[in-house]
Amino acid sequence: MKKICLFIAGLLLSCSVFAQKNYLEESTSAKKQRLQWWQDARFGMFIHWGLYAVPAGEYNGKDGGAEWIMDTHKIPTSEYEKYAAQFNPQKFNAKEWVNIAKGAGAKYIVFTSKHHDGFSMWDSKITNYDIMDATPFKRDVIKELADACKAAGIEFGLYHSIMDWHQPDANPKQKTEQKPDFSKYREEYLKPQLAELIKKYDPAILWFDGEWTPEWTEEQGKDLYNYLRTLKPSLIINNRIGKARNSMAGMNKYENAAGDFGTPEQEILKSNSKDYWESCMTINNNWGFVKNDHNWKSAEKLIDNLIDVAAKGGNYLLNVGPDAQGEIPEPSVERLAEMGKWLDINKQAIYGTKSLTNYKEGDNIRFTQSTDGKITYAIFDKHSGDEIKISSIHPKAGSKIYLLGIDKPLTWTKSNGGFTVKLPAELPGKYAWVLKIQPAA
Repeated sequence: MKKICLFIAGLLLSCSVFAQKNYLEESTSAKKQRLQWWQDARFGMFIHWGLYAVPAGEYNGKDGGAEWIMDTHKIPTSEYEKYAAQFNPQKFNAKEWVNIAKGAGAKYIVFTSKHHDGFSMWDSKITNYDIMDATPFKRDVIKELADACKAAGIEFGLYHSIMDWHQPDANPKQKTEQKPDFSKYREEYLKPQLAELIKKYDPAILWFDGEWTPEWTEEQGKDLYNYLRTLKPSLIINNRIGKARNSMAGMNKYENAAGDFGTPEQEILKSNSKDYWESCMTINNNWGFVKNDHNWKSAEKLIDNLIDVAAKGGNYLLNVGPDAQGEIPEPSVERLAEMGKWLDINKQAIYGTKSLTNYKEGDNIRFTQSTDGKITYAIFDKHSGDEIKISSIHPKAGSKIYLLGIDKPLTWTKSNGGFTVKLPAELPGKYAWVLKIQPAA
């Protein structure tokens, strides 16, 4: 009887494995449908927050590190763990963070569930090294953020590090009696935690990092990709789940790699791409909070980056690093608010658009197009006098051209192989302006 039971169990297991869907063989049309909301969104907010906010970029009087401070200053695990007892962000307000993102025009948020330091920012049942068990704060910030995003109509995503400096089986540098067993870490810690995140918080995106650790392979990445999408088929997962990322340029080095989109870091692709991609960038110099980092990019630069990314067919994931009290630094809040004001007027030219082959003209005009191809948007940040000349695209004869933010059509004429648009005396908003054009067939 025992042998029969074992045989049946084995048969069921083999049938289950045989029947499991290979999500790496997803059709182009199915992938397009799955990623459509994400591609239409164009703009998201990254949030790097963890124990590293406590030292705030300084250790024993020496600067450097931010979210890498444990590695930068070679802080022993037992010493770094002490930051957990100091982490008590009484000013944290999930609704306020989400309102800041929504006010900026961001359509999704990606939050650090676990960075390389290995600290879990949710109520994990897999470890006690988490925000509920190891800190005096004892609030599940991921649940609060997930709930706030859902209430605000913002998609919620989670960053998760494959590399883990706290887990002995994942960190050969740790001095332990037993030899590190990465496969044990992968199967008994990494995967169970990810399954927990999916089941408890239902993220729309999983954003991996730390894949360069030598123990990780492309095969493991593909296995994890299939495992996660079996748990939630609609998940969108970045290319750092595998090993294909080409350094900070972020796009894949080879075909058939695991993951759905490329991840250029702190840079924007030089041209448009047929592949899905998202440029992740900081507002100042660091991802995590650093008290001495005051090198803030201007709102004008951030808006210019968003325009450039959208014109090239990508997404812009812009980071904030809240402090140990749970507040997003005011310079970040101010700049995000400026982006929101600009998008209030010009959102048609960013959301739900596609890239054109000739996505720019000179240094000051970039183009996007509605997905149905019926409208082309010319986004410009400089003009000569009271008019602007464009030659790369051509309006439909007899059509009307509008400036977003103004209801009255503008006067335009053909000129020298292109066309010239008469601009109003006062332009709406600042930083850049958008012409709404019906293109010639």
